[in-house]
Amino acid sequence: MAATALATDAPDAPTTPVRRRRPQLGVYGLLVPAAAVIAVALGYPLVRQFVISFQEYGLRQQFGQPAEWVGLQNYTDLLSDPYVWTVIARSIAFCLVNAAVTMVIGMALAVLMSRVGRAARTALQVSLLLAWGTPVLASMTVWQWLFDTQYGVINWVLVHVFGIDSMAGHSWIVQPASFYVVATVIVVWMSVPFVVFSVYAGLLQVPEETMEAAQLDGASARQRFWSITIPIMRPVLSIVLLLQVIWDLKVFTQIYVLQRAGAPTRDTNLLGTLIYSYSDEFSKAGALATIMLVITLALTGFYIRQMLKEDEL
Repeated sequence: MAATALATDAPDAPTTPVRRRRPQLGVYGLLVPAAAVIAVALGYPLVRQFVISFQEYGLRQQFGQPAEWVGLQNYTDLLSDPYVWTVIARSIAFCLVNAAVTMVIGMALAVLMSRVGRAARTALQVSLLLAWGTPVLASMTVWQWLFDTQYGVINWVLVHVFGIDSMAGHSWIVQPASFYVVATVIVVWMSVPFVVFSVYAGLLQVPEETMEAAQLDGASARQRFWSITIPIMRPVLSIVLLLQVIWDLKVFTQIYVLQRAGAPTRDTNLLGTLIYSYSDEFSKAGALATIMLVITLALTGFYIRQMLKEDEL
């Protein structure tokens, strides 16, 4: 009892004040070299492009003649041209269709990869890596042979296997509609591996205990996928879709190579190839590239705003 009383009457031990950790400048200092490289490598070309878009800058300026400042004249000329608006609408539609098709096929293959055996999964992964690692120009040569008018495998299969005689000798890249079918097949084929591997990595992070509990509660495989898997993977899917929209909007090589193979340029131009066509008018090319950048920021900004709204719910 005495010991208890002494312990009770004893003064409280002094408490050490909690110190808040201050951010260490050394940690942020490590980011300075990388930030400087990015600012030089990306910032300078963007600023230079923006400045040129307000000037009259052509081949003569490349040999030392001073550029004349024209203000918004380049933007006015471009935005008053109906053909430019046609190409902008065509590019946005091509971008959205390709991004949607790529996401659907990529998610389907990722789910398939997570459910097949080890041997089949390894074969699928190797195939996707080979498709992803093939240089663009090399793969474009293969695709041109596949869709060749006289000797292409695609026409032969459609005629001799499916009995579509009208496809004999069909030229896929002459008509704009079939041209974009070929371009979509090629672009999606090159983009699917990235989506598959990203989504498959996200599927591995879905807790098995949650899926087993839902199965015991009577949820079907479809209900588990849409009610559990998709909400958990939403951040991964959002980032992958955002990247696909950006990449598909600025696609260039596939369209340019198909155009060089005999496609009508004016009817198949997208923003990337239209910018390249202004090779002797750098000011208009810079203005159109700036417009393309604004469209990209608008699409990504809208998508990011939608994601933030969903997170707040």
